[in-house]
Amino acid sequence: MLKTDIELLIRSLGIGATYRGYRYLSYGLQLCLENEDYLLSVSKLLYPQIAEHYYTTSCSVERDIRTVIKVCWEREDQKLLQDIALRPLCNKPASGEFFDILTAHLKHKSISPSSI
Repeated sequence: MLKTDIELLIRSLGIGATYRGYRYLSYGLQLCLENEDYLLSVSKLLYPQIAEHYYTTSCSVERDIRTVIKVCWEREDQKLLQDIALRPLCNKPASGEFFDILTAHLKHKSISPSSI
């Protein structure tokens, strides 16, 4: 999966590169696509790996990821996120759920290319 595909998906969800969480989310999705075990323990495996890569703390990564999820969720048009999730989302997804939704979408997209 190309980094540009990941960034295009993130931007299409209304998350701009002006958020620190944008870079963290992008790198985290790359890691999850390489190894889905990161999805099993986002707080204990994924966040520390992202933090190490960006020379910051896991707490900072977690906060900034929550911020971009909030930005995505509070957009007026949540249709794209709903479509990607393949099920109704009644509440804002938790971080692990958000990574899972986007990772599954990107994996599916790489198997059968279609528009985002």
